[in-house]
Amino acid sequence: MEKENQHQYGLMTAITMIVGICIGSGIFFKADDILRYTGGSVTLGVVVLCLGAFSIIFGSLSLSELAIRTNRSGGMVAYYEEFVSSHVASAFGWFQTFLYVPTITVVVSWVAGVYTLIMLGIDASLEKEVLVGTLYLVVIFGMNYWSSKIGGKFQELTTFVKLIPLIGIAILGLFWRPDVVAQTAVEVKSVGGFAWLAALAPVAFSYDGWNITTTISHEVKDSKRNMPLALLIGPLIVLTAYVLYFVGLNNILGSDYILSVGDQAIYQVGQALLGKTGAVLITLFVVISVVGVINGLTMGNIRMPQALASKNMMPGSKKIAQIDPKKKLSKASFVLSLILALVWMLIHYVTQKLNLLPGSDISEIAIVFGYVCYPVLYLQVIRMYLAKEIKSVFKGLICPLFGIIGSIMIIVGGVITNPVYVPIFIVFCFLFCLAGYVYYKKTSI
Repeated sequence: MEKENQHQYGLMTAITMIVGICIGSGIFFKADDILRYTGGSVTLGVVVLCLGAFSIIFGSLSLSELAIRTNRSGGMVAYYEEFVSSHVASAFGWFQTFLYVPTITVVVSWVAGVYTLIMLGIDASLEKEVLVGTLYLVVIFGMNYWSSKIGGKFQELTTFVKLIPLIGIAILGLFWRPDVVAQTAVEVKSVGGFAWLAALAPVAFSYDGWNITTTISHEVKDSKRNMPLALLIGPLIVLTAYVLYFVGLNNILGSDYILSVGDQAIYQVGQALLGKTGAVLITLFVVISVVGVINGLTMGNIRMPQALASKNMMPGSKKIAQIDPKKKLSKASFVLSLILALVWMLIHYVTQKLNLLPGSDISEIAIVFGYVCYPVLYLQVIRMYLAKEIKSVFKGLICPLFGIIGSIMIIVGGVITNPVYVPIFIVFCFLFCLAGYVYYKKTSI
């Protein structure tokens, strides 16, 4: 039941969707976490950032080999369907549609609410943060359903805007270092062995979401050419921006000061540069950055139920698969994805209010499990290389092998950081996959 869709997105939108989703609030507020896990070592911090990118760059190059071999809708679900099996595709599709994409979208929307209140100088409470975050969520969902073109252009705009503070701090770090003194004494523990790999956990969050771009691949002009390019160029831009920002921030403030002020480091740069106005301006850039992430996630989010329904992989598929000829989207898919997001927003509120996930949030439930799933596709690329379908040793063997190694590093880093919750999260995600697998098995008989 695949539907023909108008090709309405160009290469630039695909690239900015990857960059826009990856570069959100994470990199602005993970510098201190990275330094803490690496014992205050800037060099090790850069190594960790490169290792994090290692996974998505080689993973992207591997997926690009699948992208050029299919025109099916659904992104990674389509890759599982064509290159693994429909049953496994349904399993992954349920995980991505009902858990992965909506939970990340919800948490990022909440973060946008948090920093909007900070920017406006309003006393924050969890209720206010969730309310503002929900408003962002609903407005951006509505905008992307009302006009896909506006959603695409908004993605391009916010991506370029969010690069301004990253590039600005990188440049400032070359020649400006204000006189700052660490506000509190911070004991930095030396790291031994591979303990510093725990820094991959905050780095994984900063890079996460890159693969969601594949959900619009069937709507990208000349997708067999443009999607592989986007999957290569996007992650390289993200890596470059992250490393330059991280080094620049450390050159300006120093690792001791960053560790002492924690998440406030980015504000301190603005304050030192332009006083209170600078701090507000930096916060505005952060808000725009996070809103851009919400938009990029939403572009994929509202299409996921539609993609599953087109393959008869979920209840009510016939209705959900019906595409509005004017919107080029399914209204039922939009409504369902919005309802799922609102339900997860409520769950997020409850977990935060009752502190049910200490030191964590609902988005972390799915992030690590994603890296458990990706190697299945990388192995298919290796299989095609061994079958002589892919001629290049680099694309068919080296890239997927490094992609698998990168995924393993992310998983190990997550378990080291949170040895109690991560295994539980993995089992929880597996249950969603099992539900999707069983449903498709019953309906495809």
